[in-house]
Amino acid sequence: MKAIVIHAAKDLRIEERDAEIAGSGQVEVAIEVGGICGSDLHYYNHGGFGAIRLREPMILGHEVAGTVKAVGVGVGGLAVGDRVAVSPSRPCNHCQYCLRGQQNHCLNMRFYGSAMPMPHIQGAFRQRLVAESWQCHRVVEGISIHEAAFAEPFAVTLHAVNRAGSLLGKRVLVTGCGPIGALAIIAARAHGAREIVATDVVDRVLELARIVGADRTINVAAHPEELAAYGANKGTFDVMFEASGNERAVRTGLEALAPRAVLVQLGLGGDIAIPQNMIVSKEIEMRGTFRFHGEFALAVDLINQRRVDLKPLLTGVFALEDTVAAFEAANDRSKSMKVQIAF
Repeated sequence: MKAIVIHAAKDLRIEERDAEIAGSGQVEVAIEVGGICGSDLHYYNHGGFGAIRLREPMILGHEVAGTVKAVGVGVGGLAVGDRVAVSPSRPCNHCQYCLRGQQNHCLNMRFYGSAMPMPHIQGAFRQRLVAESWQCHRVVEGISIHEAAFAEPFAVTLHAVNRAGSLLGKRVLVTGCGPIGALAIIAARAHGAREIVATDVVDRVLELARIVGADRTINVAAHPEELAAYGANKGTFDVMFEASGNERAVRTGLEALAPRAVLVQLGLGGDIAIPQNMIVSKEIEMRGTFRFHGEFALAVDLINQRRVDLKPLLTGVFALEDTVAAFEAANDRSKSMKVQIAF
């Protein structure tokens, strides 16, 4: 089978790898579509992010969907020919965090396409993938395989909503409208947000933010005063989803938050300076959010039931042989939102 392998920054290759055989409780999936994630871009552009660096060649990818080609002994509920979205979350279910129901913090997590451990966890950008049957969630007829491949990033934002608490009737600010920010808008709307305002510095992504559910968008590079106005009378918003990882976005967002608001940090950046006095005086709660686990099934259910429409976020599909062009397209925020590779 062919697989997409990263060797170093800007050194991305399509290589032949041996296919695996499904064992007991496992299924073999012919991967049809894989979405390029921000972490994939970090490996491609920089060879890693933060302290996480590539130390050996690694198959990329974790946003995938395809068709079951074989089932192992003991598999129930899935059959050859079923289309499935595959969760990349593979916790051990034995460590202290798994036993607390915090599988996203598993001490022995085997998340596809991760250079955190050594040897690295090989990813899912390959033509054949053997997965545990419980990772695979059936996609109903009428839902495209491209929509199914959105389940993973959508699950990230559903977990962020869980971290935020109830959004019913809340006024929500989303800063950074890349794929995760846009999906956070969709997740917030599905969970009862009363008003959603989104900010970014690129007009094209703000247009898409409006299409998927933002009530108002602000280009904070061109019109910072429009966001600043929400800071009157100690602030406006009840919840903020920060998806840019940018220090300025955090600081200006905090100014627009009302007392006792919740800031959920989705975006990854570096060390930033935080206005501590503002957090204290307005009693702001800052909460991190990391990956997901149970939310993947909910993501697939919402997609299957057409409770959400993720199709506007797909801005490009490239053939496997054009993988490098796909990654370069995904790098261009002025033109691309979510780019997928067809296997």
